[in-house]
Amino acid sequence: MIGFIGAGSIGGAVITGLVKNGYDANEILVKGGKSSRTKDLKEQLGFQIASKIKQLADAEVIFIGVGSNALDSVLLELKDIVEGKLVVAFTGTGTVAHLKQILEYDKVAHAIPNTPVKVGAGFTGITYSEKFTPEDKKKIASVLGYTGQLVEVPSEQLGILGTVAGCSPAFLDLFIEALSDAGVKHGLSRKLAYDAAIGMAIGASKLAKQSDLNPSALKDEVTSPGGSTIKGVAALEENGFRSAVIKAVDAAEGE
Repeated sequence: MIGFIGAGSIGGAVITGLVKNGYDANEILVKGGKSSRTKDLKEQLGFQIASKIKQLADAEVIFIGVGSNALDSVLLELKDIVEGKLVVAFTGTGTVAHLKQILEYDKVAHAIPNTPVKVGAGFTGITYSEKFTPEDKKKIASVLGYTGQLVEVPSEQLGILGTVAGCSPAFLDLFIEALSDAGVKHGLSRKLAYDAAIGMAIGASKLAKQSDLNPSALKDEVTSPGGSTIKGVAALEENGFRSAVIKAVDAAEGE
C-alpha cells in the first residue's frame, strides 16, 4: 500500500500517471483536501480515500503533494505514524533537511516531478536522505517508474533540475501555441496547425532521446546551406530565442 497526502496539480498528476500506466489503484490510499478534487479523481481512477492522515498507517511509502503553506502542519500530523515508512515530498519547500527537522525522522526524500507524469512521460528529480538504502531507493523507483524517468541528484542540483524539467512544459506549450499561430497566419486551420506543432514536438523529442547525436547535431542535419530551416533558425537567433529561454529559466530560479 502507498499513501498520498494531497491530490492537487502535482499529486493528482502522479496518481493519474500511476493508475493510467498500470499501478493497482486498490493499493493507493489518498488523503485529499477540503475540495471535491480528490473525490472527482477517485471516480475516474478508483483508488481508496482516507479521511485522516492516521489512516495511512499501513502505507509503506507516503508521498506528500500539498502546498508549501500546509506542509508543516501535515508533517506534524504525520509524525505519529511515520516510523518504518519512506516519505517523499513533492512540495518545493520539502527539502530533505526540512523534512528531517520537522518529522524528526531520517528516511525522507525530496522529489520534483513535472506534469507529463500524468501520461507516464514525466521527468522527476529526487534527492534521498543518507538513511535511504539501495533497497529503499528501488522501492521508490518501482512506484515512480510508472510515471516516467526518475533521476537521483544531489540536493544542490534538485532546484535547477526541477526548473528545467518542471517549468519547461509551460515554455514548450507557449512555443507550440506560437508555432500554431504562425501556421494559421499562413493558411492552416487551427486544428491542423496544433496537430502539426504537437506532432513535431513529440517526434523531435523522441528522436533527440533515442539518437546518438546531441540536439545541436540534430539541428545541423536539417539546416541545409541556404535552405528554409537555417533561415528560420537565423531569425530565431536574431530575435533572441536562445537568450529568452535562458532568461526564462533564470527568472523561474528567482535570479
